[in-house]
Amino acid sequence: MNHILVILSREVDGRDATPSVGIIDSLSVKTSENGGPRGYDAGRKIRGRKRHITTDTPGHVVAAVVHPADIQDRNGGYAGEKLRGALAELGRWTVEIVKRSDQAEGFVVLPRRWIVERSLAWPGRCRRLAKDVEAAIPSSCAWLTIAHISRVLRKINQTAF
Repeated sequence: MNHILVILSREVDGRDATPSVGIIDSLSVKTSENGGPRGYDAGRKIRGRKRHITTDTPGHVVAAVVHPADIQDRNGGYAGEKLRGALAELGRWTVEIVKRSDQAEGFVVLPRRWIVERSLAWPGRCRRLAKDVEAAIPSSCAWLTIAHISRVLRKINQTAF
């Protein structure tokens, strides 16, 4: 259902149905005490789960994965062969990793980064997703997808009238 709604929303916006760019990032969220599998993200100092999403340029969530927060992004495959192998199964893709410059001081805008950051922030408006309370990881991923479906339906409804 999410895939079909993303296609419909893209077409309503006058875009090609198939995205040509995917932007990937993650966000660690706290879990409740009974929240099932969780880990500690030392970089963000959060005990919980990590949500990884892939968005297209308008910010639609094309794919989502949830796992305990103690798995690092680089170990999860952002810069490695895991991502390239998974993408090879889906067609021809070019992977470009945008990193912050070592010489940069303070806040620096990275290309296209705000799109995925905005998409990661949207589930925070959903009471059920502000903190991950699900006992099972597949359930957590399902609620993330449901929240996105709700957002896309509202967008399509506003544009149609």
